[in-house]
Amino acid sequence: MDTNALKKFAQSARNLLIDQVTARLDMVLAEGAAARREHPKAIAKLEAAANSNRAHVIEQAAYTWFNRFTALRFMDVTGLTNPRVVSPADGATRPEILAEAMAGNLPDRARPEIAEYLNGTRPAHDGQAEAYRLLLIHACNEWHGAMPYMFERADMLDRAEDYTELLIPDDLLSPDSILARLREVMTEDACEDVEIIGWLYQFYISEKKAQVFAGLKKNQKITAENIPAATQLFTPHWIVRYLVENSLGRLWLLNRPGSGLAAKMDYYIAPEEPETDFLRIQRAEDICICDPACGSGHMLTYAFDLLYEIYAEEGHDAAEIPGLILRHNLTGIEIDDRAGALAAFALSMKAAAKLGRRRFLRMEEKPDVVVLQDVRFPPAEMQDVAAVVGKDLFTDELRETLGQFEQAKNFGSLIVPKLRDPIETLRLVAARDFGSDLLLKEVQARVVAVLSMAEALSPKYHVVVANPPYMGGKGMNGKLGDFVKANYPDSKSDLFAVFMERALGLCAKRGLMAMINMQSWMFLSSYEKLRGTLLSNATILSMAHIGERGFDTIGGVVVSTTSFVIKNAHDEGRRGEFIRLVEGDSEREKVLQLREAIQNPNCGWFYRASADDIAKIPSSPIVYWQTERFYELFRTLNGLSQIAKPRQGATTSDNDRFLRSWTEVSCQRIGFGHANRASAAAAAQKWFPYNKGGEFRRWYGNQEFIINFKNDGEEIKEFHEELNKTRPGGRLKNQDHYFSQSVSWSKISTGSFAVRYFPEGFIFDVAGSAVFFESREDFSYFTGLLNSAVVTSVLQALSPTLNFEAEHLSKIPVLPAKNRAAAASHASGIVERIINCSKADWDDYETSWDFTTLPLLSPDHRAGTLEASYANLRAHWQDMTDEMHRLEEENNRIFIDAYGLQDELTPEVPIDEITLTCNPAYRYGVKNTEEDREARLREDTVAEFLHYAVGCMFGRYSLDAPGLILANEGEGIEEYLARVPEPSFAPDRDNVIPVLDADWFVDDIVTRARDFLRVTFGDAKFRENLAFVEAALGKDLRKWFTKDFFDYHVRRYKKRPIYWMFSSPKGSFNALIYMHRYRPDTVSVVLNQYVREFIHKLEVERAQLEKLALDPAATPAQQTKAQKETTTVIKQIAELTEWERDVVYPMAQQKIAIDLDDGVKRNYPLFAGALKPIKGLEAADD
Repeated sequence: MDTNALKKFAQSARNLLIDQVTARLDMVLAEGAAARREHPKAIAKLEAAANSNRAHVIEQAAYTWFNRFTALRFMDVTGLTNPRVVSPADGATRPEILAEAMAGNLPDRARPEIAEYLNGTRPAHDGQAEAYRLLLIHACNEWHGAMPYMFERADMLDRAEDYTELLIPDDLLSPDSILARLREVMTEDACEDVEIIGWLYQFYISEKKAQVFAGLKKNQKITAENIPAATQLFTPHWIVRYLVENSLGRLWLLNRPGSGLAAKMDYYIAPEEPETDFLRIQRAEDICICDPACGSGHMLTYAFDLLYEIYAEEGHDAAEIPGLILRHNLTGIEIDDRAGALAAFALSMKAAAKLGRRRFLRMEEKPDVVVLQDVRFPPAEMQDVAAVVGKDLFTDELRETLGQFEQAKNFGSLIVPKLRDPIETLRLVAARDFGSDLLLKEVQARVVAVLSMAEALSPKYHVVVANPPYMGGKGMNGKLGDFVKANYPDSKSDLFAVFMERALGLCAKRGLMAMINMQSWMFLSSYEKLRGTLLSNATILSMAHIGERGFDTIGGVVVSTTSFVIKNAHDEGRRGEFIRLVEGDSEREKVLQLREAIQNPNCGWFYRASADDIAKIPSSPIVYWQTERFYELFRTLNGLSQIAKPRQGATTSDNDRFLRSWTEVSCQRIGFGHANRASAAAAAQKWFPYNKGGEFRRWYGNQEFIINFKNDGEEIKEFHEELNKTRPGGRLKNQDHYFSQSVSWSKISTGSFAVRYFPEGFIFDVAGSAVFFESREDFSYFTGLLNSAVVTSVLQALSPTLNFEAEHLSKIPVLPAKNRAAAASHASGIVERIINCSKADWDDYETSWDFTTLPLLSPDHRAGTLEASYANLRAHWQDMTDEMHRLEEENNRIFIDAYGLQDELTPEVPIDEITLTCNPAYRYGVKNTEEDREARLREDTVAEFLHYAVGCMFGRYSLDAPGLILANEGEGIEEYLARVPEPSFAPDRDNVIPVLDADWFVDDIVTRARDFLRVTFGDAKFRENLAFVEAALGKDLRKWFTKDFFDYHVRRYKKRPIYWMFSSPKGSFNALIYMHRYRPDTVSVVLNQYVREFIHKLEVERAQLEKLALDPAATPAQQTKAQKETTTVIKQIAELTEWERDVVYPMAQQKIAIDLDDGVKRNYPLFAGALKPIKGLEAADD
């Protein structure tokens, strides 16, 4: 089945149908429209509905006809319709029902207008089209008796009031009609299984779903009417099979050990040991199965297939089996009328496929799909209710139950009826006869409706199977959120977890609950109580842990899921079967892995674990894949919090205001190296280093941010005090640990866990939480432990979601002091060497505040040419990487041995996890080739060389002094010369460096870059060195500077550039300035010394080109070229003249002042129109 084609069709069909229904609505409601005369009751009802909610009327009619069209096409293909309604006969082009009518073969009970339209006696613009509309409506009405849920009427009391027929789309016969498109995607092959109807429905509502989720981002709650669109997700067939075969199939095999059903169940996982305590079933008719959120019925239809095999095995007549299944076995519960209708239709089609057309039409049984409806009984009606029910039955329980369904469309199957045995009450109330008392009859109908819903929601089912709605608490509307909090406190965080509780409640004792949902319940602390209840009161029998990429139709990584079967009873000591599919890269690969594991439990991803094993781990995360030795570590060892408690860091609540990248502000305003708060508070600086977590990097680094903590955080504390008046919360946590040395980690990771050593001087963030130790020896030991394979494995158990909270680290098992002494003595020296190596790597790049000089220019690596220098540096980097690799594996070996995990873990570290920037496997990943990685490293190293050259041009750096030279607000050439009196490469005097298509100015950036290359590597080898640079970049120097440099700089400085690009609208003029050297007259310098001067130079160029174009001595080619270049120059002059007049000149007049403390995000937009735009600059800081 081509689901991409189905998706494309369904989404376009929705838009087309809405347009066509809208057109029909306007036409039939127009003054003087024929419909007003011919259908007055229907028009009156339609007009009232449209006045109340026009959009709803249109949406409802559009999906009604979409459902009918898809159903009729499926029935055409499968031979249920005769003649075919929306499909032509083989070799024909018109729908068969129309072709037959044109041949004089009208259906029984057809309206006479059809023949009149076809023979021309009734006037119409398109007689065939009008006749076909009536034929289609006739077919729908004829099928109403057999399938009222799909071919419903708006008002069965008076068909004249049904306006659905009036809104049938007009264009149904053209080659581009909705039906023609439908036939293209609903081919005979695609209609082999009725699940195509479910796929089409999911795709039909997908745009509505996107709208609902867009609203969520704007803090709009999901209303009751939008819950179906927000939560509808069609389940892939392989997952349905796993769930049904391991619940219904397992139950039957337990009761019929000799059954041959197992041979027909490819996804059935046989239990490790025979079971004796199971739910007893006498007959196939006794089995009750429920899907409490049935959607379009996929679980139910496969349950039908399996039940058919069961009945057949029991010897039942094939003609009786479909009716028996529908009468006894299957119940679907749903809040969405559309989905409920599709579920009932799908079950009917299953029955029809087994019975054939004639027997199906004679079958009396209907699918038991209960679509919940809101039912209200105002207090004033209670006397009538009592009269309907009768005094003996009108108990407090019944009264309370009648009030429980006022929000049935909102709460759905989560409602637990107070009435314990509604079926007998339902039988008695339904049997009462109130004669001609229409009022009591209407009340009776509502009471019966509530009792029918309550009966469906009673705890009677042997098997409950579902793919429940996924909706976090933040998305729930107020009433739903309050209901869930009050009734399901242990699972309230998400509806999928609430449905786990409710599904077990629907099960009989020892019944089986099978479900697919989000994996987060297995691990997150918010579900700890739910896990505890499940492990204590129920038994996980099996699980197929899918992880990401299990649903190809929704982009795979969007959800991480797990499917499982749970018994509603606790079997002490029973080990469940778990199949770990999280490593599969696609849905197809996961399917193959699941089937292989079922056939071969020794495959390597099949595990067995009991509740007792899982309970040994703090908070009981469902980490079934660990060994007995691993579980014992948790049982016998204390957690890290007994040694040193991991601490959660600060939350600013406004990063834009309080955080900066350290490169944005004046360096002298940053307080480095303070040992405690008192020292920092006494300092004059405003900004202090801030540990904000960051990307995956071990040992040292991610030191990029600073926080405004002047006067011990006076401003941020005042801000938080004001916030606490409306949003109470502790935002500056663990202040006593500020500025202390620490071992820190990033809260959120995309890969392995990693910690970094932070020396004194840092405040730490909630995303860069930390742990603190008393001694240097403990720092070394625990840094080594936390970066070891042991802790990586432990945290995969404590937080498999890769979201590492302080509480997770608190529970890491720690050896007693006497047991860790030997490991500490070995690890200490190794860890110190690793940290030093990592720090050296971090400081080799400009983004470190301890950067001194470019490694390429270091005496240790510098050679006669740039290429030879790079070769020396690359060899050094490889040595660093190799040594780091060796030391990390030795560190792993030490802790694996100390914890006795030699049988569980190996010391090897993947090369891409050696987190040195100079290691190309880490920097670029290992998916590309080694040759590609080496080329990128060479290119980036040359780019860093040129970037450093620009820094030297502006005076930020110098070839003659280490570290930063000009890095404070307003500094200029005078301050530079005071620090570097005789520079070998002089900085630009006016802080403006033009970046143009040719060397129009003496301080042109390419000219200066060439000079820098000569100064650093000599004039003799200049050409050779320039060739190396351009070969590494893959382009000439000017093209790189004009096309790539600024984007490279913006990326490198993470959208907080320190070099700003003045750029005309079409890029004819570009010039860089250094923001730390900016002065209020800088724009005037750009204007007078460069923009106007460049315009003058272009005027001269134009005159020369015009002269050349007319020069008789010039060749025709020269003249043509001169003419083209003249046109280009004229356009440049026009562009720059306008820009100079409208933007640069007015801006220069303003003499704008900036404050570096405000940061790039606030300062850069002050020059909007003059500076090159930076995409994403305005986005809020994380």
